[in-house]
Amino acid sequence: MAKGMRKSLDLSANLETFFHDVVDDAMRKKQLAATEAAEYYLVSLLTDYARPDARSCEALERPLTLLLDEALHAPGQERFERLRVLGDGVLYVSGFFAPHLETRGVEVRYVTSVGARAYDGAGRMLRGSSGEAAPDLFFELAENFQRFAELLSDIAERLSLSSTSSSTGVLKLYERWLKTGSETLGTELLGRGVLPVRGQGGLH
Repeated sequence: MAKGMRKSLDLSANLETFFHDVVDDAMRKKQLAATEAAEYYLVSLLTDYARPDARSCEALERPLTLLLDEALHAPGQERFERLRVLGDGVLYVSGFFAPHLETRGVEVRYVTSVGARAYDGAGRMLRGSSGEAAPDLFFELAENFQRFAELLSDIAERLSLSSTSSSTGVLKLYERWLKTGSETLGTELLGRGVLPVRGQGGLH
């Protein structure tokens, strides 16, 4: 096996192991119940988005309504793949970029509804082609879309916190806490000796 290919495989394995630990830890702390298949799917999604391809980035760059319409009108297997990829993209964006969406005036609830509909459509295609024995993974993703998006948001915050150490970084954490009221950020600020307080007075 070529040296470059070995490095690529090692990196993929390391990323998957890393994200498995991150997802498992976040689910335990949030007491979020999910099937093993759903947990593995989230790990794979995060691993894939660590090195996204062009189609994976569409949810960040093109109108979601247009992407959903194109997916629903695509033929056969392409329809399933487009719906799945759209669901993945929206789930990732909803988790990692929700504050950015809000600052742009995008309704997060609408965004998550598009992602849930995409996964639901993918699940219906599988069930339609495979009968009652079809796996319910995509229905689980659709029905719990908001909870999984919140889980990814929590993971995004934890990853951001792990790279923040300076006083400037702590101030940025506090500013994010003011905007989001995140329990994770509040706990981290307390752990760094900072009492997060809303209103006049700022950091304590």
